[in-house]
Amino acid sequence: MVDVLRQKGRPYLFSNSIAPAVVGASLEVFDMLATSKDLIKNLRKNTTHFRTQMKKAGFKILGHDDCPIAPVYLGDAKLAGEMSNLLMQNHNIYVIGFSFPVVPKGQARIRCQLSGAHTSAQIDETVAAFTKVGKDLKVI
Repeated sequence: MVDVLRQKGRPYLFSNSIAPAVVGASLEVFDMLATSKDLIKNLRKNTTHFRTQMKKAGFKILGHDDCPIAPVYLGDAKLAGEMSNLLMQNHNIYVIGFSFPVVPKGQARIRCQLSGAHTSAQIDETVAAFTKVGKDLKVI
């Protein structure tokens, strides 16, 4: 019963404590952000670029246009898993497919998270990979 609750219990899934390494990395990020605004400016540019190009390619991107977490809506859990696997295997693009119980049933998606450290070339490469795999799987 304990194993079932650990795997299926929503409060348990989302209530783990933060690892010390994450805390240390977060403190370093705060120091970096306090000394320069370049990463924030680049993050905003990258977010706009990725979301615009993905929508232009025919994907439905959820969330606010200024948000660097850009869920690519697919609807089907199997499709989200297959697409994320193909992106990794064939294009070295690491993204995660999310499905129930993390998101509501029938609303599976691939979660992309932009960074201020990404380059425009990396974003273009990612959009091209999504487009190729999306066409292969008849998503777009």
